[in-house]
Amino acid sequence: MKRSHLIIILGTIAAGAVFLSACASQASASLPEVIKVQNVGENGEGTLNVVSRETVKVVPDMAKIVYGITTENEDAAVCQQENTEKLNAVIEYLKGLGYDEGSIQTSDFSLNPRYDWSGNTQKLVGYEMTTRLTLTNVPVDDLGSLISDTVGTGANEIYYVSYFSSKYDECYQEALKMAVESARAKAETLAAAGGQKLGAIVSMQEYSDSQSGRYIASGINLESGAGAVAETAAATMDMAVMPGEMEVSAQVSVDFALAGE
Repeated sequence: MKRSHLIIILGTIAAGAVFLSACASQASASLPEVIKVQNVGENGEGTLNVVSRETVKVVPDMAKIVYGITTENEDAAVCQQENTEKLNAVIEYLKGLGYDEGSIQTSDFSLNPRYDWSGNTQKLVGYEMTTRLTLTNVPVDDLGSLISDTVGTGANEIYYVSYFSSKYDECYQEALKMAVESARAKAETLAAAGGQKLGAIVSMQEYSDSQSGRYIASGINLESGAGAVAETAAATMDMAVMPGEMEVSAQVSVDFALAGE
């Protein structure tokens, strides 16, 4: 059986542009830049590859907070002891609210000397210790009051707050299903336009889901000193937390069999 050369149909060709103009307003229905039709024989047999990406939007219902506990003292050992006491106080407070140890993580311990540079020479004036504490699985509705209460307990810095959805996996599966359905719809249209009959799926590939896509940053950042943080946190208690929407996307590459009509 004779076979022609590999045919590559670029998304920028005029014929494709005319066909797509009616659907240009729908981003989720846009075609990939390159669509491949391979191994076309005398009777039109071959494969058609289509890449499709779909997105589901969801309102985050959970949050992650990264706190900082910072202490200063002239004596390094005392500075470390004070930091440990504040850290333990925050952890015990969070446990009292019902957060288990799996939701609480400490990291980034640092103890550094503090110098006075006002003179011609540096003078050691004390030490500063900082410990980071990450709290996950925080209901968004509790976020404002939790920030205020934990700052009052001993956390004097908040590095950032990020949001995520407890329904992320469910939304991803929905987006994945939509992507496969969209790929078939595109393939059927392309096959018909080219005088071909679309057959069964030959192969299918799911592109890796980025774990970073599970979170969106809020922009909340309180690192201006203990007094300023406490004052800002008190105002945060009555603040309406509006996490907005996050997008959950899935992308697939599907090869379909082709047969001439």
